[in-house]
Amino acid sequence: MPLIVLPASRLLWVRVAALLFTCVAFSVAVHGASLSHGGMADWCIFCWAFSFACTLLVLLVELFGLQTRAPVSWNNFPITIACYATLLCLSASVIFPLFFLKDQRFVGEVRDYRIAATVFSCLAAVAYMGEVSLTKARPGEVAGYMATAPGLLKVCQTFAACIIFILVSDPVSYDRHAALKWCMAVYCICFILSMAVVVLCVGECTGCLPIPFSKFLSAYGLLAVIMYLTATIIWPVFQFDKHHQGGGRTSARLIAVAVLTAVNFLLYLADLAYTARLVFVSG
Repeated sequence: MPLIVLPASRLLWVRVAALLFTCVAFSVAVHGASLSHGGMADWCIFCWAFSFACTLLVLLVELFGLQTRAPVSWNNFPITIACYATLLCLSASVIFPLFFLKDQRFVGEVRDYRIAATVFSCLAAVAYMGEVSLTKARPGEVAGYMATAPGLLKVCQTFAACIIFILVSDPVSYDRHAALKWCMAVYCICFILSMAVVVLCVGECTGCLPIPFSKFLSAYGLLAVIMYLTATIIWPVFQFDKHHQGGGRTSARLIAVAVLTAVNFLLYLADLAYTARLVFVSG
């Protein structure tokens, strides 16, 4: 009877650890944390469940040796998943205790379950960081684009944009002035193009572009830097003017959007700098 043998390695153990940590995190949260449906509870459960499912998929594909039959680039897919899982688990590790551990009404077993979910979420984030560190491209190494610094920056850019979309949509905070609508257009355009790059690389479709992929990356990177520079200036000017300033939670959300806009501008700037001098072989 044929046996399936999976060679032991640090990468394997890190993935198994991430699988177990995310499984425990969403299991204890669902079983005994007494969470209400909707809002941040669903987001945290999604972060853990999505990361668990994708890691399980990667392990099964490698267990059965199906990498060559997978309809995606296996040089790009696992590290892309690991990077997204890192950001998702990090966000859940921050959000979950802020929303569900500060409430002192819950004591005893419910609070213990919530503490356990937070701890295992943090452990999962560390495990995914380890996976990214082990699989990212080293200097001079031939690797897929998503394993390089610009590829990992694309993941961070799209994730930051998703958080911005969540913050500006409830309540809607970009419809009071045409300049704010321009900022929203910047977020949408850059998100779509960055996500398109991720999909093209993971799907091995970079050759479908009418121009060389490297030239597309350079042109898009320069455009994104210019657009985000305008949004970084315009958003705080029009949101924090005394005639438009909100209060309470809305103000906190607007400040968070301003910070994330500046962060994404720096990410695109670093991306452009790396892309200008990076030589890579896409898988």
